[in-house]
Amino acid sequence: MATTVVLDADGFDEERSLDMLPAALLETIMTKLDVASLCSLASTCKTLKSCVSRVLTFTPNFHLFNVSLSMETVRPLLFPNQQLSSLKLDCGRLGNSAIDVLARPSLREISLHNCRDFSGDLISEIGKKCKDLRLLCLGSVAEKVGRTVTRGALEDLLNGCSHLEVLALMFDLSLYLRPGDGRIFGLASDKLTHLELGHISSRMMTHLLTSTGQGSGGRALQNVQQLRLSVDCITDAVVKAISNSLSSLIDLDLRDAPLEDPRQLSDLTDFGLQEINQNGKLKRLSLIRSQEFHSAYFRRVSDQGMLFLAGKCLGMESICLGGFCRVTDAGFKTILHSCASLSKFSVYHGPKLTDLVFHDVLATALSLSHVSLRRNIRDEALQAVSHLRKLKVLLLDGTDVSDIGLSYLKEGVWDSLVSLSVRGCRNLTDKFMTTLFDGSSKLALRELDVSNLPNLTDAAVFALAKSGAPITKLQLRECRLIGDPSVMALASTRVYEDECPGSSLCLLDLYDCGGITQLSFKWLKKPFFPRLKWLGITGSVNRDIVDALARRRPHLKVSCRGEELGIDGEDDWDSADIQQHMEAEEDELEQWILGDEGDVEMEDAEDESDDEGSEEEEE
Repeated sequence: MATTVVLDADGFDEERSLDMLPAALLETIMTKLDVASLCSLASTCKTLKSCVSRVLTFTPNFHLFNVSLSMETVRPLLFPNQQLSSLKLDCGRLGNSAIDVLARPSLREISLHNCRDFSGDLISEIGKKCKDLRLLCLGSVAEKVGRTVTRGALEDLLNGCSHLEVLALMFDLSLYLRPGDGRIFGLASDKLTHLELGHISSRMMTHLLTSTGQGSGGRALQNVQQLRLSVDCITDAVVKAISNSLSSLIDLDLRDAPLEDPRQLSDLTDFGLQEINQNGKLKRLSLIRSQEFHSAYFRRVSDQGMLFLAGKCLGMESICLGGFCRVTDAGFKTILHSCASLSKFSVYHGPKLTDLVFHDVLATALSLSHVSLRRNIRDEALQAVSHLRKLKVLLLDGTDVSDIGLSYLKEGVWDSLVSLSVRGCRNLTDKFMTTLFDGSSKLALRELDVSNLPNLTDAAVFALAKSGAPITKLQLRECRLIGDPSVMALASTRVYEDECPGSSLCLLDLYDCGGITQLSFKWLKKPFFPRLKWLGITGSVNRDIVDALARRRPHLKVSCRGEELGIDGEDDWDSADIQQHMEAEEDELEQWILGDEGDVEMEDAEDESDDEGSEEEEE
């Protein structure tokens, strides 16, 4: 029972219980809170737990991405609520048996991540039951062996949800549909403004757009303003079909990752770029050829193509280009000098891009807030970048910048920079960290990636910890000289006036850091790092302790295989809600939902490890 100590009229201590407050008052206050906060309250006392249980029967929003709940936990939390209108959930521990709980007629928004153990029945039932749905985001559907998605399930969805405005199907549709089946998207709501597909063949997308221009469903996608597609190969045909068919398009994001070099006749060319933005409404453009599986490039696009594109992108605010191996500084400068409103400029895998592209950037009217560059960039470029006063995000992975180059940032944009990545910049040492994090000013920096820097040591992390910078995402992977002292320093960090140790870190990646031992795990337990949601570590350090930590902090996603950390499927539409409770208190959520089991597991694992170590020493 929660009590409050107050002074009565005579100055004597008096205890008052929450039981004295009307339940209706407490419940009214609780309706203003999100689900994670409600769960935190429920763990404090029986009175609040009872109130929370009642509030959850009529709360309109149930948003919870930080914990993957089991069926036994989800059913009592959701089933009694007949007024639920927005459901956003991590379904990593759920399967088809949860469909009747998740597909509710009252829902207007559904965002479900990690739906690996669901089949197409989930999609079908949503279409049949959720007639008033406005937003649907489904991630990783049917990725588990034995699950599948049928064309009929997609038809049920598109026929049933006639009011959809946002649709994101973040899984590989090409596994379940034939090239001609793409036309079923002609059944989509005419209110649809945002469409994102995890993977679809370019042939299927071209067929969809060209065929819908002729039949009764021809105007189904006419109102789409934001289109994000991952295709097998970006071609002139698919670019032309998108530009000619989607007259309202404002945001276009196309990505591919070919397993081999595309055939010359079917690849993107200069003339394909000329087709982009025929209606002149495009504000954001991203054309990325990923090298995840193969070192593939757009080999038929040259500086002439960039000249064609520059003529069509005068009003664009964001341009991201990846894999244009024949485009030189001249081509990229044409873009920079043509787009007066440009705030974000990113180039990936552009081997002919050099410092020269930025030498006269100050002569333009640009006010870039996001700059991302790769390869061939040296300190001279950072001198120009440091004068971009509105810069918030700077990504320099794999470039040849040095400590001196990064020191230029101190003179210009450093205090306002929010995200910095220097992954793989092998010329860097501790000096750039001690220069930038000297504690002379309060920083806005939230994300820092210093992975794969062979000369970085614990001294660099000490400087970061001492500065009190409010870092939420710190990546130190593959820094072989980083060890236990860094973890201890981060665990003890005070973020400016914040009294909670290590309070700001939500993601910490220590994968393959050479000096990490079991000592670090003592500092990864509560109460240290109370807001940590993702942790990357080398599993071979001590598998029993890693497993015990994962069980002790079930809300913490522990990765031991080296994969990149973060939320799968997170996008701009949901990011505010996903991050809404990242600043939550310690782990009250898991205490209430998941119980308080396993308090001593990690200590037992450590004791066993210590015993084994002692035995080895004696031998």
